[in-house]
Amino acid sequence: MAKIMAVINTTPDSFFDGGRYNSTDNALKRAEIALSEGADILDIGGASSRPGAQEVPADEEIRRVVPVIEAVVKYFPEAVVSADTWRAAVAREAVGAGAHILNDISAGSMDEELLPAAADLKVPYILMHMQGTPSTMQLNPQYDDVVTAVLDFFIRKVEYLHTLGIHDIILDPGFGFGKTAEHNFTLLKNMHVFSRVLQLPVLAGLSRKSMICRTLGVKPEQALNGTTALNMVALQQGASYLRVHDVREATEVVKLYEMLENA
Repeated sequence: MAKIMAVINTTPDSFFDGGRYNSTDNALKRAEIALSEGADILDIGGASSRPGAQEVPADEEIRRVVPVIEAVVKYFPEAVVSADTWRAAVAREAVGAGAHILNDISAGSMDEELLPAAADLKVPYILMHMQGTPSTMQLNPQYDDVVTAVLDFFIRKVEYLHTLGIHDIILDPGFGFGKTAEHNFTLLKNMHVFSRVLQLPVLAGLSRKSMICRTLGVKPEQALNGTTALNMVALQQGASYLRVHDVREATEVVKLYEMLENA
């Protein structure tokens, strides 16, 4: 059964829930609700990766995420925690505080120490494709063939990760990270290619993204229905993980998909 990864942004400026969980108490409440609704993983991040986002200093990112991870691990010891960061220093502090997974939007491209740190920490690693950086990625993304480009990227990076001793890898095509809406829908339609070729699980992070908002002419706050529709497509395309803001609805999608598959 596909796993649900619940987003917990401890940031003031994330595109959908910025400012809601940037205190430990509020983040803990969010964690409690997410777990009660069926979340398998809590993905805790302290730096926004929305298009145009500016970098947050490492010490500030650590200040935002480490107390939350420590509190979650203390109060919900059964929870699996993912640290959403591209920095080696933050990764080390997060895993030291109890995080079980590293979720890196940069694939090691924004901090040369991140991948060696991931190898040392010996935790599962989420490898995401992004063209550019959060501050530049949506300026004018271009590909000759987006599926081939992302697949080639994954093949090269997975081979390199193996040389470092990193074998527990989850692939993330990076919906909305240096892609137009057309690129995103093409990737979604062909997402099964990545798991089939590389024999690795794939994560789909579609929740309330601009590919939904622009297509439907809605704001992120109005994009739950579109998210649900595309999450079902992602499951049909072989997604093993759904990264979401709305856990209950995603859990329902997974249950319905499982019923369909077993019919």
